[in-house]
Amino acid sequence: MNQPSKPEPVSSAAILEASRREKLQAIRRLGHDPWGSRFDDHQPIGDIRRRENELREEPVPDQPGKTVVRGPAVRAAGRIILRRPSGKLHWLQIRDWTGTIQVMIGKAQVGDDNWELAQQFDLGDVVGVDGQLIRTRTGELTIAAEKLTFLTKSLETPPEKHHGLSDPELRQRLRYLDLIYTEGVWERFLRRTKIVHSIRSTLAARGFVEVEGPTLHAIAGGAAARPFITHHNALDIDLYLRIALELHLKRLLVGGVERVYELGRVYRNEGISPRHNPEFTMLEVYQAYGDYRSMMDLTEELIVAAIEATGQPLQLPWGDTTIDFTPPFARKTYDELFAEHTGVAPGDAEAVARFARSIGLEPAGKHPDVVKSEVFEAKVEDALRGPVFVCDYPASICPLTKRKAADPTVAERFELFINGMEVANAYTELNDPDLQEELFSKQLEGLTEEDSMARMDRDFIRALRHGMPPAGGLGIGIDRLVMLLTNSQSIRDVILFPLLRPE
Repeated sequence: MNQPSKPEPVSSAAILEASRREKLQAIRRLGHDPWGSRFDDHQPIGDIRRRENELREEPVPDQPGKTVVRGPAVRAAGRIILRRPSGKLHWLQIRDWTGTIQVMIGKAQVGDDNWELAQQFDLGDVVGVDGQLIRTRTGELTIAAEKLTFLTKSLETPPEKHHGLSDPELRQRLRYLDLIYTEGVWERFLRRTKIVHSIRSTLAARGFVEVEGPTLHAIAGGAAARPFITHHNALDIDLYLRIALELHLKRLLVGGVERVYELGRVYRNEGISPRHNPEFTMLEVYQAYGDYRSMMDLTEELIVAAIEATGQPLQLPWGDTTIDFTPPFARKTYDELFAEHTGVAPGDAEAVARFARSIGLEPAGKHPDVVKSEVFEAKVEDALRGPVFVCDYPASICPLTKRKAADPTVAERFELFINGMEVANAYTELNDPDLQEELFSKQLEGLTEEDSMARMDRDFIRALRHGMPPAGGLGIGIDRLVMLLTNSQSIRDVILFPLLRPE
């Protein structure tokens, strides 16, 4: 005889969702739209809290000697992040993007219909409140509700207060919940917005114009990086998501746009780490009749103004240390720092090769400057606390950079390092079309088709032949800068939606 099968156990999540859906229907039965509508003239909670100075002590009618602290009429909208029913009072904490505030709902004050509506509230619901600003006996600033408006029902149960969003990957994947329930996350991204706004304002004040270049390129150029490849069906050609902004902005210098910049996304089909995301935000700036020293001054100005725009001091915490952004930033040469951190004379190729082998690098078959660059990356960069401008790189590894007139083996280039991270890169731009073509040709030798610069951008060379004025150019990694100015140890913490593996 067949035994009857046991019913599948119902999960706690399913039970909680069923309860929320029952409340959804109850809200409808009460005559309210559970998905809300316009709620005009509500005030940001931050602004409401700033009206605290309008509170006044008033006598309680029919209770001689007793007073209550009351203030102005206010209207707020926010998400319920705390809910505490207590007899004939119902306490809420609601949050909008400017702050949180307590709401007191009393049956006598809101009436039977609104009181019944309040019984259907869940954590995560979005509600509107009209009432009076008061201070409770415990001293907490509170809205004493007089009218409630239901704005949106949350059908999902929010994460537990102490355990729900402790996993960093879960926080990045469910960023919407991270913003609601993790302290300080929205403030960090708001600070990022202020930094970007400050950069645009500083550049505008100095006469730079912002442009938008193409994100799909027929040739991937302007940097040494592996691109993402896509296909255009109508033209039947492969295209590349841009790996840099440089070459199109320089075309605009040729066209007479003397101070120009773009602040936008670039894409590199490379690794993911606390300092790298395949999709990131880049600022590139070009100034006709400037050079890399002009770009140093501009970089300092941009960073200091960004810090001031966030309301922070110039001495900022970074993990267990402090970074002092007080200008002027230190300026040291590449060779000076190489010798300081390796103990090897940078001009002695044999000594550099021996040192490379001693730290596990293989110099065989490589140009001496490439070996020196690999040693610099391995032993010097991580040791640079900064902020420090590392100036005057070997010319052979800088194909887009002008050489020093007194020493053509040295390129007029700097990189800004802060706590071991490269944050900015700048050149005195190479504008000799014949030399640029020669350097591109050398760089392309031996590269396979999958490498980013396996084809020369001949239209860029043609543009240079029409005459690009001497210029300084600057690139700043915005995500890394925001990391440093918000004390964030991972680039994923300053990108709203970093790239993640599919669930």
